[in-house]
Amino acid sequence: MKAESAAGLSTQSMASSDLKHFGETMVISLVNDASAIAKLGEHGVATSLLRWVAALAAIYLLILDRTNWRTNIYTTLLIPYLFFTLPSLLFNYFRGEVGKWFALIAVVLRLFFPRHFPDWLELPGSLILLLVVAPDLLAYSIRGNVVGVLLCLVIGCYLLHEHVQASGGLRNSFTKKKGIWNSIGILMLFIYPVWAVVVYLDRHY
Repeated sequence: MKAESAAGLSTQSMASSDLKHFGETMVISLVNDASAIAKLGEHGVATSLLRWVAALAAIYLLILDRTNWRTNIYTTLLIPYLFFTLPSLLFNYFRGEVGKWFALIAVVLRLFFPRHFPDWLELPGSLILLLVVAPDLLAYSIRGNVVGVLLCLVIGCYLLHEHVQASGGLRNSFTKKKGIWNSIGILMLFIYPVWAVVVYLDRHY
């Protein structure tokens, strides 16, 4: 009788221990999953925010180049950079019907009224055309992929190199009155792609 009672208590304690262990495992698993989801959420918000920063920096440099504060850099490269970094909200908006109408107006003005086509509209018009005619592989696969991010890094490095060379050296690019603002704009181009590479490495390694 005592043996049966002891066996019952032993079985009950083992079951209780198993349940406790199972509960602890479930709690740990839930905490890990929640932290992973939160981490991904933070990455997503930060990535979206930095896309806006990168796009605004590229637009800032384009405006700077069309004013008296010329950047002396190959600003045409800012168009593919904007294509890869433009926030999804703006990208989808200009890739739709609105963008098609803008592209049509730009083409008509360029073909039939070239004298009335302002120079400052050439690069924005090229961006709209690129957004509209780009194939889906480029627009939805490479753009959101690490390949697009690396292309942005290459463009940023080239523009920085050209700017430093045009300024007469690294020191001049950060000390001259015009060079400082140009340098800040170019350095801001690196914020999004560097962050995107860090997030990619964190997720895959």
